[in-house]
Amino acid sequence: MTQMTPNIQTDARSNLIGSAWMIGAMACFALEDALLKASAITLPIWQILVLFGAGGSVIFACVALARGTRLLQPDVLSPAMKIRAVFEILGRLFYILAFTLTPLSSATVILQATPLVVVACAALLFGETVGWRRWSAVLVGLLGVVIIIQPTGDSFTILSLLAVLGMLGFAGRDLASRVAPASLSTEVLGFYGFVSVIVAGVAYGLWEQAPVAPINLNTGLHVTGAVVLGSIAYASLMKAMRTGEVSAVTPFRYSRLLFGVALGVFFFGEDLDQTMWIGSALIVASGLYILWRGRKA
Repeated sequence: MTQMTPNIQTDARSNLIGSAWMIGAMACFALEDALLKASAITLPIWQILVLFGAGGSVIFACVALARGTRLLQPDVLSPAMKIRAVFEILGRLFYILAFTLTPLSSATVILQATPLVVVACAALLFGETVGWRRWSAVLVGLLGVVIIIQPTGDSFTILSLLAVLGMLGFAGRDLASRVAPASLSTEVLGFYGFVSVIVAGVAYGLWEQAPVAPINLNTGLHVTGAVVLGSIAYASLMKAMRTGEVSAVTPFRYSRLLFGVALGVFFFGEDLDQTMWIGSALIVASGLYILWRGRKA
């Protein structure tokens, strides 16, 4: 019995540290979103995407160079990586459109439904076992998304679907990442993920036809801060997943909802109505239940 006590204490400490890394990552992601939303006041969206993608790809390229990791590898052109790039482009593009053109708080909440879609698609595509309880939780979470966007309400517009499309894009990216070649390191995946953001910006620029806008000091600081925070968030997320138990650390992903809503309310003057609270509660509750059932299984 005495031999097991140190292991239990070590696991508890690792989970505590991993949870702190996860909360820090979610805070940085939320701040990144807020800074990019502030940048959209003076910059066209395509330019934000290109600048953000270029900054992030440079950071991950430097990390790969420092670790002696080759960015050009045959596995980069694997079918899974091509699919991942497509979904990364769609997810980044539509999510940035969502939180720049609609309230940050609602876009952040809808994004939290990504794990629900991943669970459902993993069962359908990869044959993973998902019982009726978890299927029910997925449906409840998606009901929360429907309540938030209110497709039959007077306030519904096509812009309300942007966050949903972004969420689906990120879910597809996560699924593709699960079957990506194991030889590709985190910095390689991060580099090509940010390169995909550049592609999304160029593609949207061809459609938007907005001229290049001058970058003033405030906007430059916003974009630079978003790039730095995004890179820190990505690294912190990887650190969290590798420090504690996945089942213990993953629930703290939902702290991003708290940070995103708080930033939307205090810095952008957004209002939270009853449907937002109800939808948020359904999404978070169903997500936590799925995690709990997965751990029990």
